[in-house]
Amino acid sequence: VSTQSTGGAPSIGIKSKTGVVLAAEKKTKSVLYDDTTITKMEMITEHCGMTYSGMGPDFRLLVRKARKLAQQYYMQYNEEIPVSQLVQRVANVMQEYTHSGGVRPFGVSLLVAGFDEDTPYLVQCDPSGAYFAWKATAMGKNHVNGKTFLEKRYNPDLELEDAVHTAILTLKEGFEGQMTEDNIEISICTSQGFRKLNRTETKDYLSALN
Repeated sequence: VSTQSTGGAPSIGIKSKTGVVLAAEKKTKSVLYDDTTITKMEMITEHCGMTYSGMGPDFRLLVRKARKLAQQYYMQYNEEIPVSQLVQRVANVMQEYTHSGGVRPFGVSLLVAGFDEDTPYLVQCDPSGAYFAWKATAMGKNHVNGKTFLEKRYNPDLELEDAVHTAILTLKEGFEGQMTEDNIEISICTSQGFRKLNRTETKDYLSALN
């Protein structure tokens, strides 16, 4: 089982002092697609969300399982599941699929952004069920170049705004064609919760870099 999702559209995660930024390339196979129906990022709980590199349908199934695990925890303890526990439980599901009969491993790597008790978290889950916490990372196509770029640019004192700019610049490293608000997606996770930036906000960030 591949421990690194090297295929699929690139995804970037960066942790700042006050939150986490996720950025991903949103590829469509045809200009005739209604790209408003295609999403690379999903909220799991109020303070946790994730993106992926790899196979979209596999991601959809894992999102459903993650939400169910989060709700089961909430029903039992009447509080939001800690990010570390959610990641561990999702990774356990992925690991089971590597050795169960009649199923194949998930063809997807996940980047999970969360916020617990004043602490931001960025965790990668691989198809093998292995998971790692990162300060900043890149997955998918050109992930090696993305990580090299991040190693040069990352600073633990980054503000959230700077983290968004750095995430966009990292995506640009291996981007084919013109980057617009239609073909990338950005989310932020802070103490206020997880949310996707709308197209206008994404366009403003892109304009600021040009």
